[in-house]
Amino acid sequence: MMGDTVAAVATAPGRAGLAVVRVSGGEAREIGRRLGLGELEPRRASVRELTSPADGEVLDRVVATLFPGPGSYTGEDVLEISCHGGALAPQLVLDAALEAGARRAEPGEFTRRAFLNDRMDLLQVEATEDLIDATSEAAHRAAVEQLGGGLSERVGELRERLVRLRALVSYDIDFPGEDDGPVDPAEVEEAAAALEEELSALLEHAPEGEMLREGALAVVAGRPNVGKSSLFNALLGDDRAIVTEEPGTTRDAIEAVVSLSGYPFRLVDTAGLREDADRIEGMGIEVARGYLERADLVLFCAEAGRELEGAERDFLRERAGDGGLVPVRTKADLADGSGAEDGTERAGVEWTRVSARTGAGLGGLRERLVGRVYAGVRGRGETPLVTRRRQARALEAAREEVGRFREARRRGLPPEVAVTHVQEAGRHLEEVLGIVDTEEILGEVFSSFCIGK
Repeated sequence: MMGDTVAAVATAPGRAGLAVVRVSGGEAREIGRRLGLGELEPRRASVRELTSPADGEVLDRVVATLFPGPGSYTGEDVLEISCHGGALAPQLVLDAALEAGARRAEPGEFTRRAFLNDRMDLLQVEATEDLIDATSEAAHRAAVEQLGGGLSERVGELRERLVRLRALVSYDIDFPGEDDGPVDPAEVEEAAAALEEELSALLEHAPEGEMLREGALAVVAGRPNVGKSSLFNALLGDDRAIVTEEPGTTRDAIEAVVSLSGYPFRLVDTAGLREDADRIEGMGIEVARGYLERADLVLFCAEAGRELEGAERDFLRERAGDGGLVPVRTKADLADGSGAEDGTERAGVEWTRVSARTGAGLGGLRERLVGRVYAGVRGRGETPLVTRRRQARALEAAREEVGRFREARRRGLPPEVAVTHVQEAGRHLEEVLGIVDTEEILGEVFSSFCIGK
């Protein structure tokens, strides 16, 4: 219930120097008094002894800060208590706050209150979660940009322009007999075309933006004992996969999240692909094939200095033209330079030569992987990044409605019919921001035209 005052430990559990207990709601000040914190000067950190409301026992020496609403994170009065960390102290402080009248907060309730109190829109709510979950520098940057309102401002601006477009068409509908004449059709078309173009620009790099959150799925594949696990470990920077000289060591897929050149990947080491596998290994191969079907990138490995076998050539032919295929020549430090590699190097297959043992070629491979899936993110300029499928779906729907509006105008449909598509486009942008507002059009009409002359 929004009227309740809620409390929770806002820091992760475990042994630490400090922990923070947050209290939000109309009773936050009074709860602070019941905890023995006395009168707190707003926005000024104060060192106090926190006591149990039941018997006055001192529970901890804390730093308490009061943030009055509406200028707080949640838009309500917020009391933040910095106590000692560890397993017990934060829990004792939280239990005391609950005993003093607070309710235990539900997951995400502080941010939900911030949204309901207009302290942030839905995009910023999502950015808050993305910032917490970020596993790479690129994902962190994208979340910070969205939390700062970059995407919100762009979507809000497009929404305002849709309102103005509706105003133009509404003037054409409601005031066709004005002395100044109806609105110039070219002005309406120009405004709609610009909106459709800018929505397309926002959507251009949405797939890469979505991958920033989960990480691009990069699968290391190839025959047994070609150095897949060694390459996996080298890219990961840790010995996660077992590396031996015996073919078929990897019996199942091993997945890990890794940041390559600041961009997130879900790196998967798979069982070696071969026909004569035993039953257990065969199950691992089936798992590997499942990953290959879903992969954003496939690091196809074959040793340097060795001619490819027929099945390997078939694999390369099947994936010819696949932008996600990255052929890798492994064990480059062991190649004798005899030129035994076959003609695939001369047939348009661009191999990257690496050595997991010496590290040779790994930097170039990292850059190649990042360039394959995140090139658009790197070169997007000032365009805000769309990072969730929910956002992309709504923006796609808005773009489609603007296109339908333009088509309806070209077909000569009545303006009251065509304008319904503009209304729908606006509704989809409201979905992006998490707002619903149907009253703006009248104010826009009166502010844009001299109706009362």
